[in-house]
Amino acid sequence: MSSLFSPLSSQAGSMEIDPPFREAYKDLLIDKKKQMKNPSAPAPPPPPLPPDTAANTVASDIIEECELPLIDLQPLVTGGPLEREQCKNQMARASREWGFFQVVNHGVSREILDRMRKEQMKVFKQPFERKKEEDKFSAGTYRWGTPTATCLRQLAWSEAFHIPMTDISSSFDDVGGGSFNSLSSAIEQFATTVADLAQKLAETLAENLGRKSSFFEENCVPSSCYLRMNRYPPCPFPAEVFGLVPHTDSDFLTILHQDQVGGLQLVKDGRWFAVKPNPQALIINIGDLFQAWSNGAYKSVEHRVVTNPRVERFSTAYFFCPSYDTEIESGCEPSIYRRFSFKEYRQQVQEDVQKLGYKVGLPRFAVNAI
Repeated sequence: MSSLFSPLSSQAGSMEIDPPFREAYKDLLIDKKKQMKNPSAPAPPPPPLPPDTAANTVASDIIEECELPLIDLQPLVTGGPLEREQCKNQMARASREWGFFQVVNHGVSREILDRMRKEQMKVFKQPFERKKEEDKFSAGTYRWGTPTATCLRQLAWSEAFHIPMTDISSSFDDVGGGSFNSLSSAIEQFATTVADLAQKLAETLAENLGRKSSFFEENCVPSSCYLRMNRYPPCPFPAEVFGLVPHTDSDFLTILHQDQVGGLQLVKDGRWFAVKPNPQALIINIGDLFQAWSNGAYKSVEHRVVTNPRVERFSTAYFFCPSYDTEIESGCEPSIYRRFSFKEYRQQVQEDVQKLGYKVGLPRFAVNAI
């Protein structure tokens, strides 16, 4: 294992790390350095960890690369009855077996994706002091690191702009005398097309279950969804720190546009796999709400992002969420999960993270939960 404070390669070494993770989390880094220098010394008590064994692995584990199921969505638009049914079945199978799949011919043009990436990179390249000033952006929009981290494995080596769909213009239009108007326009264009895709995917998966597909049109409106732009700076100790810690998503669906650097990993059959980037595809993953709504048929699987010592990584994720008062129930008997509202779910997740240091998630809402 390399030293936490060993120099980076010449390429990464010339980069100034922004945001200032070293300074903000120096106590965690110093504790780790002391432990490495004197491994016989008593280690501090470890923080609580999720019970899932897959979550307890570290970023340096040997990971096998995989290609997610690739689904061509064109038959949903122009295909005959047989082709459409085959496409629907492919989506359902991937959602049951992987919880992830990737799609092509998805209706989001290359021009929209390229413009979104270009504008995203511009705002992240702003100086840290400018990004962190909440009077420059809407309060709570810019986030970085993990303020509650008590050890390195809880630290997310990343920064993000978390943008509710109702706040796109107010988040950026007044920054720099309107210099980010083009970013707001790019986000709105991206979000509009991706929102249509999310509705189409959710309705298709619902139909495959024999459920009422209009549920999503009625409950997952643009005002309840949000977008998150992510940047993962080069990390000098990738074996110790995640870009994004292991987690599941607390929505129905997530649609991800990522670059070619790679770093996304997911759990399948109790093992971690690295997802091979596909420049033509968008990645879709099932969230906790869809697992509950489908009575466990579709899987919300744990995933994470690992860091890279030399190259920064960018991604944009669209989270397909219902309004807070939406009731989640499977309509099946016996039901695995009790009925709950999205607001109740979010509050429970936040409470667990504050008390335990990690998200418990759906097990809290199981019918047989203690």
